[in-house]
Formats: sequence, C-alpha cells, structure tokens
Amino acid sequence: PIVIDQGTLRFSDVSFRYAEDGPWALRNVDFVVERGRTLGIVGPAGSGKSTIAHLAARFYDPTEGQVLVDGQDVRDATLESLRTAVSLVAQDVFLFDDSVERNIAYARPDVRRGSVRGAAAIAQLSDHVEALPHGYRTVIGERGSNLSGGQRQRAAIARALLPDSAILILDDATSAVDAHTEHSLRHALREVAGDRACIIISHRLSSLAHADEIIVLREGRIVERGTHAQ
Repeated sequence: PIVIDQGTLRFSDVSFRYAEDGPWALRNVDFVVERGRTLGIVGPAGSGKSTIAHLAARFYDPTEGQVLVDGQDVRDATLESLRTAVSLVAQDVFLFDDSVERNIAYARPDVRRGSVRGAAAIAQLSDHVEALPHGYRTVIGERGSNLSGGQRQRAAIARALLPDSAILILDDATSAVDAHTEHSLRHALREVAGDRACIIISHRLSSLAHADEIIVLREGRIVERGTHAQ
C-alpha cells in the first residue's frame, strides 16, 4: 500500500500511449507537486491533459517512466490505498439516483452530516441544496438529472473533498460553472489546498491564475512552464 508522508506527486519522464502501436499521448512529461502547492495544466483538446489525471489515479500505467507518490511507484501500491491517497474529479460526472447527501458522502458513507455540508459549502453548492424541497435528502435522479451541469460538477467536487486525500485532481471540473461561482469556488479551494497537492486542469488559462506553477501541453509534450504572470 501507499504510505503517505509528505503527499508529493511526481511524474518522472513519463511517456504513454493507449495502444502498443498507437500515437504517443504523452512524451517525456516531468513535474513535481508537493503538499500545499497547486499545479495548473492547460493546453488544447487532445494535448494529453486528461491522460495525466488518468495516470495519477492509475486508470492506466505509464508506457515509460514512473508515477510516484512520496517516492513510491503507484504500480507497487494497492488500488485501495492509491484511491485513498488520490481524489479525482473527472470531466464526465456520474451521480446516483439517490439523495444529495448520499451522493456527496459516497466515498465516506459513515461521515457526519456536518462534514457533508462543509464540503458542499466549499464547493459552492450549499445554498442551492438548502433551497431544494427536502434539502440534502432530495433525490437528484439518475446521473443527477435534476441538477444543472454546474451543480453536478460542484457535487462531484464536494464528494472528492470528503476523503481528505493528500492529492486532489480537478480535470476541467468547472467547465459548466459560471464565472462568478468559479471565482468563489477557486477562492474556497485555496483554503483547503494547504494540506493537499492539487492539480487543476483547464482549457482556460485565467482559471489557473492562483496556481504556483502552470505547465502548457501541446501534442503530449510540455512546451511551456512557469507562473501565470510568466
């Protein structure tokens, strides 16, 4: 199992392709994200952004190089320990035909109600939920059909916050959120990022203004890196 000490995620010269004879989705990608730091990843569609998220959560293994958590190769970890260490909010949000509360608490079904509400508040969802007919006990339909796209994304973010994972990855997780709510959400996430290593993937460079470092991907390679100002 993964033993978390510092909560540092490192990609060490990682290259990856989805098929043995297919094109490279990533080529020689190298970066480190330490606890309390935020890495922004930006680039055009198909540049490899989501592939980084999938490798960090070990949906796939790198073709070359290593993905390391606190110096430990994720291939040597149990999936249970890795998924405890890494929380991922993917682009395609899946919610169950159940209450808001149970959807948020999916990773920790025994969690206290106050923790669920706290995660919803950070995700800028609490005001909407409290206005629902049955509050947090309101059933939201298959795939969250009774919620808007932005509300579904915020519910998924709240769900990812509850396990208190050392590494948090948001893969274009605010694409359906309006600009004002996104600004409030980013500010709230900064408050909880101090105890986590965070990766935020976005198509919009403006969404990554607060990141400690930003890498720009093109055709699977890092072509630029630096702060937002740089």
